Amino acid sequence: MSREPREIILRPIMTEKSMRQKEEQNVVTFKVRPDANKVEIRSAVEAVFNVKVASVRTASYEGKLKRMGRHQGHRPDWKKAVVKLQAGHKIELVEGA
Repeated sequence: MSREPREIILRPIMTEKSMRQKEEQNVVTFKVRPDANKVEIRSAVEAVFNVKVASVRTASYEGKLKRMGRHQGHRPDWKKAVVKLQAGHKIELVEGA
């Protein structure tokens, strides 16, 4: 079951913590498909950004229950991937910010 690399990586997660990790530890955080595994995430990041990946850590999150008056809804489940790059490689997500 091979998918396109851009189907696996949905978007980067740009929070204060992730930006600090990017600068200090050479770690980048992405929101990925919930059914993607570590091997697929590694190959997708290497293909899209042309870098070498040292390790991948993942965390799955359940969507929150949301209410609008008496109606209930549910946010979708999602998955976060924390990708550590090898020394000498880096990804520029936002330049000049």
